[in-house]
Amino acid sequence: MRGLGTTSVVAVTDPGALPSARRFLARELRAFDLACSRFRDDSELAAVNRGAGGTARAGDLLRNAVRHAIRAARQTEGLVDPTVGKSMRLVGYDRTFVRVELRDGRLVHPLFEPAGRWQEIEVDDERGTVRVPAGVELDLGATAKALAADLTALEAALGTGAGVLVSVGGDVSVSGPPPTGGWPVGVAHDHSATGAAVASCVALTAGGLASSGSRVRNWATAGGRMHHILDPRTGRPAESTWATVSVAAESCVEANTASTAAIVLGEDAPAWLEQRRLPARLAGENGGVVLVGGWPLDRVTV
Repeated sequence: MRGLGTTSVVAVTDPGALPSARRFLARELRAFDLACSRFRDDSELAAVNRGAGGTARAGDLLRNAVRHAIRAARQTEGLVDPTVGKSMRLVGYDRTFVRVELRDGRLVHPLFEPAGRWQEIEVDDERGTVRVPAGVELDLGATAKALAADLTALEAALGTGAGVLVSVGGDVSVSGPPPTGGWPVGVAHDHSATGAAVASCVALTAGGLASSGSRVRNWATAGGRMHHILDPRTGRPAESTWATVSVAAESCVEANTASTAAIVLGEDAPAWLEQRRLPARLAGENGGVVLVGGWPLDRVTV
């Protein structure tokens, strides 16, 4: 199933629950796209960005997504920052990734602008509004897909009584009773990889697992290749030791937050993850692999 600019998958422990689970997923993806897409002129997020400096109406879903993004920024001390929207646009990620890949990169001249203004975002639940400061554009790419996976898995499990796994662009969340031995989840540079391209297979019984890296979402520009994980401190694509970092956590949002932060942190990432007791697999640009936080060779349970 397509949604949020990527592929999505739902699996259930009871085959009879699959049609209902698919409906939950389709409904959630559409709702997130209408609320949180940076590439739809009619999305609520686009209206918030156009109204920067003032307040804009925002529904429950967008406000919830923005709160999760702010929490991610707080937990990572700004390493994962939703105010990188303008920085993303300036480095060339200014349209859906399918369209980014189709254009002539020689005509794209990237610029770099730091972010770091996440503490100035205001979410008002009483008035149903979100306010970002003038000159700031939000991008929820680091947390929104993971939140969609978490909410869909929970809703589908509650609605069907089955165990459910949801993957949105490789951001995986599970809820309800798992299958015997846990849900097998492949880990690779590309979430669509199969066969020998799958580097590791782990078992997930609860929570979430997410991978972040620069191998897939990158594009040509007149200034060289760019990728979508920016260092908010510089506005430039993170120059990381790691090609891909995979993290397991209590939720997919927490896993995605940590895996994204690890790419930005580079060589400091293993210690940062260990300190937070997060099982993680860090695949280096040089081909080496580092396991931390109890991530086993062939399975992980959280």
